[in-house]
Amino acid sequence: MQTKPEKDIELRNKVNRETARLPWTELLKHFAQGNVVWIADTLDLVDVAVRISHDDKANITRWMEAGLLAKVNDEQAQRWLETNAELWACVVSPFILVQQQKAVATSVH
Repeated sequence: MQTKPEKDIELRNKVNRETARLPWTELLKHFAQGNVVWIADTLDLVDVAVRISHDDKANITRWMEAGLLAKVNDEQAQRWLETNAELWACVVSPFILVQQQKAVATSVH
């Protein structure tokens, strides 16, 4: 019996434990193979990974159509290389999902 993605706590915890910040330079060979997928910072990286693992086509398609999920393009790769970017990353074989750190709101005193 397959669990629903939102109920798969075991997989969610596993993905969360295996998520790490990596320098873009360590992901270049995977980018060259076409296996790196960018996730907008408005989405939750772990949730997206779990839904991809569960082949949640409805949400994946919706995110792709909205421009929130896509294979990393050459411009992104070049920008990240030039800025020595570190990205949150996790593996959902055969893909590596990456996400830039969410912007932190600054308080004005």
